[in-house]
Amino acid sequence: MSRPRRVREAGAEPWADAGIVLPARRAAPALRQVGSRLLLALAVLVVTTLLVYADGAGYNDNASGGVSFLDAAYYATVTLSTTGYGDITPYSDSARLTNIFVITPLRVLFLIILVGTTLEVLTERTRQQWRLNRWRSTVREHTVVIGYGTKGRSAVDTLLGQGVKKEEIVVVDPQRKVVDQAAQHGLVGVVGDATRTDTLVRAALPTAARVVVAPERDDTAVLITLTARQLNKGATVVAAVREDENAPLLRQSGADVVVTSSSSAGRLLGLSMLSPRAGAVMEDLLTYGTGLDVVERPVTRAEAGHGPRECADLVVAVVRGRRVINFNEPEAAVLQLTDRVIVIRSNG
Repeated sequence: MSRPRRVREAGAEPWADAGIVLPARRAAPALRQVGSRLLLALAVLVVTTLLVYADGAGYNDNASGGVSFLDAAYYATVTLSTTGYGDITPYSDSARLTNIFVITPLRVLFLIILVGTTLEVLTERTRQQWRLNRWRSTVREHTVVIGYGTKGRSAVDTLLGQGVKKEEIVVVDPQRKVVDQAAQHGLVGVVGDATRTDTLVRAALPTAARVVVAPERDDTAVLITLTARQLNKGATVVAAVREDENAPLLRQSGADVVVTSSSSAGRLLGLSMLSPRAGAVMEDLLTYGTGLDVVERPVTRAEAGHGPRECADLVVAVVRGRRVINFNEPEAAVLQLTDRVIVIRSNG
């Protein structure tokens, strides 16, 4: 597969890191991390103090000669912090060996603890940059879901139920907290206005195979569809609108499939009123992963040359090229190996 194409606009850097949120990884709360480091540093200081005090006879204090517990704590503090005033020094062999083999490693450990936060920040930034670079180099033929509201989340759940991997889905939403929620669910997210080219390019839309347009407003959906189709001529674009009158605008903008949420809900309500059982069946078909599911699959070699009714699954339509043929039409009487069928199958 070819590497993702890079699209530039004047004054814009499409691959900028700002706004790209990778899947979240679990980490301990910040206060707990700081507290544990402080306790560990204090423990190292106490251990060093006890070691010096236990071998106090091997140390010389230029001021008083002997080494008290306070002197031992003072020596441990200035030694671990590498200050080393030289007023208290080890002169016996045992004290010097203890400094070489015990206190020096403790000093290194103490310094690591003190600068651990800075090192972790730098490491995390490096790791984040590495993950971003790796994601950029591998993302292609993926699905971009624009809008992570109720419709967007339901679309993602259905895609995951159909076997699409989480790393193959990129969520775009203007609200940071919404994108953070997507990252908590293991998805890559991009914060930004999806009507702008640079936002969609950061989501690698030019190399995407599928685009789901599900914003809150119909006019926004039209602008997003126009921008998405301009960046990617070959992707399958599915858009959602609230009102039927806006569906033709979306089709003219380049959407392959337009779903009208309000009228679809209204038809389901009317059907449920006349026949609650029929409405329950339709709701079951629309809810992936439970009961009956509507799926599209290729025709098998065993099914080629036979009729739709001879298939193991209940065939409702045949996809031949770019045409969708109902199962009872004469053209669908004999299945071809290159056909795909839309079937109803039991999730069990």
